[in-house]
Amino acid sequence: MAEIRVKKVEQGQTKIRNVPIAVTPEGFWCCPSPVMFQKTLKAQHPLNKPRSSSSPPTKNPSDHKKHSQELEKKSSRASSKSETVVTDDQRKNAFEPPVLGAAIVAERAAVRPPNTENLPRKVSIEFGEPGTGDLKVVLFGKQGFIVKLSVHKLVVEENSTFFAQKLLAQQPSFHCIEIDDCEDVETYVETVGLMYCKDLKQRLIKQSVSRVLRILKVAEQLGFKTCMESCLDFLEAVPWVGEEEEERVVSSVLRLQSEGIGVSPILKRVASDVSKPAKDTLSNVLQLVLKSNEEKGRREMKSIVLKLLRENNNNKFNPNSSSLTSVDLCNDTIYASCMTCLGSLLVLFRQVAQPEFTEQPIAVKDPVVKQMVLEADNLSWLLDILADRHAADEYAVMWASQQELAGLHPRVPIVNRHHISCITARLFVGIGRGEILSSKDTRHLLLKTWLQPLIDDYSWLQHGCKSFDRKVVEEGIGRTILTLPLEDQQIVMLGWLSSFLKAGDNCPNLQKAFEVWWRRTFVRPYTEQSNSQPLD
Repeated sequence: MAEIRVKKVEQGQTKIRNVPIAVTPEGFWCCPSPVMFQKTLKAQHPLNKPRSSSSPPTKNPSDHKKHSQELEKKSSRASSKSETVVTDDQRKNAFEPPVLGAAIVAERAAVRPPNTENLPRKVSIEFGEPGTGDLKVVLFGKQGFIVKLSVHKLVVEENSTFFAQKLLAQQPSFHCIEIDDCEDVETYVETVGLMYCKDLKQRLIKQSVSRVLRILKVAEQLGFKTCMESCLDFLEAVPWVGEEEEERVVSSVLRLQSEGIGVSPILKRVASDVSKPAKDTLSNVLQLVLKSNEEKGRREMKSIVLKLLRENNNNKFNPNSSSLTSVDLCNDTIYASCMTCLGSLLVLFRQVAQPEFTEQPIAVKDPVVKQMVLEADNLSWLLDILADRHAADEYAVMWASQQELAGLHPRVPIVNRHHISCITARLFVGIGRGEILSSKDTRHLLLKTWLQPLIDDYSWLQHGCKSFDRKVVEEGIGRTILTLPLEDQQIVMLGWLSSFLKAGDNCPNLQKAFEVWWRRTFVRPYTEQSNSQPLD
């Protein structure tokens, strides 16, 4: 570490504050952080220091003069000691022009106005060998903060198109460039300092992504192409932590596409060059989950995929996009998986429903039964996905038309078949909540085909299925029935009443729906019998 001393000049006294500046083997200095700037300035502004109640003793003119001469001698000695010592190794490793150190000098007016808070705060930074800079760059930052850079025209003109254009537009004797409204003075100074570095990659190692993004932004403003390429190489190689950081990187990189700088390596991390890969990729993911027999991993991945698809569904999609977030693409892929699972389930039901199946040894029966339960669970999971995406209307049509499966249902042991009734219950809940907007014929066919199998399994669902919510299911069934024409409501309600009077609590309790149907029929009919006409 080399020490650069920051001087503060006030009327009648001089104080020295040491500010540590790291010097690399190349001789490049690390720019002080804003905290260091603030510490330096606080030392220059002892605003909160309490004043002494007693007035200072009066000195005669001769004593004051003698004291001032002693302070001037001390100040000159301190200034000579503050020069950076440069080793031979640093001179060997540095490239032309040599970077030998940096000096930071705080400049203050000799006489301080009464209100010191409004004073502009100034810091001077010198690059290269002291006294060799031939160009001044003045940065006007926030809250009156001013930084003066002493740089070399040859270096900045070679590395920055911004400085090259500024110097070209001015006279040869031009020695000062002013930058107004500088948002990030520290990063600006550091980026200018990187023009003196031989190996930018080594300077960026172990930096944070946010810091490199700030450097990239300033390098873009300065037209510092070498630095921009090094920043992009860094961003391509390091991991991005969190979605927020990823979005900042991608937005920064996309902004550079028009600059003619290769950003494809970074964008490949978030986008594929293969045309329309999403359908096959999603299908592969679904198939891996659907075919898994490992209970814990399968359960966790079902939850994750459902959550991610829900997040995609909540975004605003581009209808012309072929990405994973395309609604139609996802739904088609999910429905293809539904048909595959349903076909497999029907084959297994036919096998289990055979009379001779019960005589098979356990080693033969168990794999078949487990696969049947697995396919039913798959169909239930796919229904949850489609219901979340408000795309389960076709699922209701598909399920309502499974008369063969419903016919095989009573011939399969209830311990295995009740998983099928969970699918039926979920559809009734979705229709009752308005999540599934199926047609009148589909709703009627669904009740006609699957309500009785659901009633037959109701006792087992209540006691053997932990996720089964009786009140929610009964409300869904009742609301589904009440969406039918009144004549169809009557047929379904009378059939339910017959089952309920036989099974009691082992049958869905649809008394609320029954009361609504009763009032519609007997208490307040919406058409008078004498003037009623057939409704289309």
